[in-house]
Amino acid sequence: MPVIMAGCITDCVNRPISIGFQKFGRFVGRHPWWFVISPLFISAVLGSGFCFLKDREANNLEEQFTPVNGPAKLERQFVQENFPQNDAVFSYQRLYTDGVYASFIGVSKSPNILTEDALNEILKLDKKVRELNVSMGDEVLTYDGLCARRYNKCMPNEILDVVDYYGDTIERTELTFPFFPFRFTHIFLGYSVGGVTLNSTVIKRAKAVRLFYFLKHDNRSRADLWLNEFLRVFPTNLNLTFVEITYSTSLSKQVEFEAQTNDAIPLFSITYAIAISFSILSCLRLDCVRNKVWVAAFGVISSGLAVLSSFGLMLHIGVPFVMTVANSPFLILGIGVDDMFILISCWQQTNVHDRVEDRLANTYKEAAISITITTLTDVLAFYIGMMTPFGSVQSFCLYTSTSILFCYLYSITFFGAILVLNGRRESRNKHWLTCMEVPEAGPAGQSKWHDLCCVGGAYDVRTGQEEVQPMNHFFKRYYGPFLTKSGTKLVVILLYAAYLGVSVYGCFQIEEGIDARNLAADDSYVVQYYNDEKAYFSEYGPNIMVVVRGEFAYWDERNMSDLETCVEDFKNLSFIEKDIVTSWLKSYEYYAYLNNLNLTAEHVFKKNLDLFLRVYPDFKQDINFTGNSIHASRFFIQTVNISTALDEMNMLDKLRDTARKCPVPLTVYHPAFIYHDQYAVIVSNTMQNVAVTAAVMLAISLLLIPNPLCSLWVTFSIVSVVLGVTGFMALWHVNLDAISMVVLVVCIGFSVDFSAHITYTFVSSKEPGANEKAVEALYHLGYPIVQAAVSTILGVVVLSASKNYIFRTFFKIMFLVIFFGLFHGIMFIPVFLTFFDICISKSPSRISTQNEQEGHAVGNCQANSTQRSRRVDQDEDKDKQIYVNHTFVPDTNNQVCQSQSNPVIWTVALNNQRTTTDQLCLAGNIPMFKVVQSETYEVHQQISSSLTCTHQATML
Repeated sequence: MPVIMAGCITDCVNRPISIGFQKFGRFVGRHPWWFVISPLFISAVLGSGFCFLKDREANNLEEQFTPVNGPAKLERQFVQENFPQNDAVFSYQRLYTDGVYASFIGVSKSPNILTEDALNEILKLDKKVRELNVSMGDEVLTYDGLCARRYNKCMPNEILDVVDYYGDTIERTELTFPFFPFRFTHIFLGYSVGGVTLNSTVIKRAKAVRLFYFLKHDNRSRADLWLNEFLRVFPTNLNLTFVEITYSTSLSKQVEFEAQTNDAIPLFSITYAIAISFSILSCLRLDCVRNKVWVAAFGVISSGLAVLSSFGLMLHIGVPFVMTVANSPFLILGIGVDDMFILISCWQQTNVHDRVEDRLANTYKEAAISITITTLTDVLAFYIGMMTPFGSVQSFCLYTSTSILFCYLYSITFFGAILVLNGRRESRNKHWLTCMEVPEAGPAGQSKWHDLCCVGGAYDVRTGQEEVQPMNHFFKRYYGPFLTKSGTKLVVILLYAAYLGVSVYGCFQIEEGIDARNLAADDSYVVQYYNDEKAYFSEYGPNIMVVVRGEFAYWDERNMSDLETCVEDFKNLSFIEKDIVTSWLKSYEYYAYLNNLNLTAEHVFKKNLDLFLRVYPDFKQDINFTGNSIHASRFFIQTVNISTALDEMNMLDKLRDTARKCPVPLTVYHPAFIYHDQYAVIVSNTMQNVAVTAAVMLAISLLLIPNPLCSLWVTFSIVSVVLGVTGFMALWHVNLDAISMVVLVVCIGFSVDFSAHITYTFVSSKEPGANEKAVEALYHLGYPIVQAAVSTILGVVVLSASKNYIFRTFFKIMFLVIFFGLFHGIMFIPVFLTFFDICISKSPSRISTQNEQEGHAVGNCQANSTQRSRRVDQDEDKDKQIYVNHTFVPDTNNQVCQSQSNPVIWTVALNNQRTTTDQLCLAGNIPMFKVVQSETYEVHQQISSSLTCTHQATML
């Protein structure tokens, strides 16, 4: 029945869709085996795509967890083109990547690691690393053969050179920090000695020493082989007394990340078992005929087929499989079970005496719009999520949205066919397990256990429907009336205000970006290494290169003044160490001063530059001096105290902002900026996705929910749930990063589900008042929504035990989404809807006009159940008397309300009509049977407290 609002019918979209689904349901009901076999066949064909899984795996951290075409990637390309690495004069400061290396950190068990005993153990470990070798065919790969070289020697760890030089006197040697004068130069100890306590600039004690072993990057396969051997051999048989060791390599982060994909397989197996168990328990009936065990089991199998088909299809067409996609099956399981509970709920509200295909037709008519809304919103939310510049998010959204589509298709085909087959069994009153016919009533004197096992097929004789479940009665008789009391509404409003307050507070506490430690398992050696690195070596952060782009007149005094001003601007940043700057230009000026050169003349500047670079070959890597022109150059500045994601974000923003304001064309770059780029886009992209998705959700709600104002409540629910999830996830120590952004996209879709179900049922209700509509909506969908919420949470709860940050983050945010979505669906939204009677108001004249326009009465599972529930309080004996295998036909001599007769069992829905006395006769359902006796009954249908519609029927 269309809802009238402001004189407009708003069901012009959902009504044709409902009718179309009704026809489709009847077709499925007539040919169920087609729709059982076809999805199985399609799944088998598409599932063959898993043969390509290994080829489609794409877990490269840079490609998947950094913005596509991020600024740092363009900056790196410029640096790589203008400043190629010189393997003969290796400098880790000048690397445009992280480099190829092995590293370990030695932490003293005593307060000071700069003791003879501790340093001797460090020296033994150093020797062990340098002696590592591995075979590659007939060749033996050694560290000495693979190491990055500087002046024909492996790149040294200078702190060990100092220790070796001073020997037994090292404890009495005054080491200055961060620079120590050694052998006619100053060595920087900021990266190699950590946890330092100073007396002025002299190290009083230090807690840790960090060593690096850099390899040549020209042959990665050989280097990777040696690094894997390092990971295999190094942690074994250390036998250390004075130091504790943590270690890592340039491969470790990637290797440990890829290893986590194996964690998902056992977790999904457990989840699937839990989902099947919960679904079966939820659908158990104490009736051996009406039991829905098989329906529940196949409902979960339907979700599994959707995952198999969608993933297989994506793998066939070459979509990358990223580890984040491993979260998708847990999500699809919850969505599929949600649709299953909605379909089962509407199936149980159909008449058991109807033909099975008619029962499925009526089920689809009522449930299809609801699950179509949720499917469209979920799918579009994920497709919108593909707008993000992160490869991991794009792959996850594509796999998941396709899975949801298959889940929807299999719900209305495969699962619908299972409902039909189960319905045929029930119509023949056959046992759910043995498929043997059982009596509807057992012989007298039998035990209750006998009745449970051998008697079945019960239904509500007053309505012709399956018996209502106790939880539905709970929502109608207790929870609904309690929720709609004035005092309860006030408490709900206060509770919602507190929820908003905490959520807004949490939003201001959120941190951005993914920590490198979170890409490995909690117990990984990499995490321990990063912990030590953060604890002892965070004082000196990345050494940033500042690049002068394009040709620049370095000999021009005005240009040099501008450049000097920019350099000072960088030095004045709070996180820059003013005294640590590496600049070829400053060294060249000092060189010119010593040699009495006038660098303000272009020809002098260029003529002497070659000689300067031969004397100081390190600086040759900092100037692109070709064709007698300087095409680019760079200098380096040192950051300090960069230890948190917020520090990294502020550093990147201020460095780029300072470079942008400089009149000299400058670019700042460090290999870590590739990952820091996420800070620049994560918030804006998240807000963009939320805004666009909310707008799309509103459009869908306006089309499919037959009331514009109540569609706004669905959009309000989206914003409210997203706000709550964002705020509470910050309080739960979840950062806003590429991973959490994926799940926030999920949040948008799921926040629609619960509110859409309740809102649609609310506005479709024919109850007279707002409170009654809210109670009816909760009666019909309160329990299915709770079932769906619990099943979804059970689907992801095992992820909370994962050692993987990605899986745990997925669980945390999904738990918040479902938890808040559930409370919006069964508490906040029903209460708020009761405050706006305009959403449901309609005058009696409009009701009459509306039904005259229809031309026939329309019964649906929600409305019929409401009308039938009114008769629950009537005299049970009288109801049974007029409904015991008789057929009623109208007595034409005493007819008040026009009716129809039919030679077979059916239900008449009388139109709302006005009689000649202008009395309103409300539509009611009166059972009609074939004529068998000649007795006259009066059938009373209560309309209101002051009006009764009397229908006389004669039984011949």
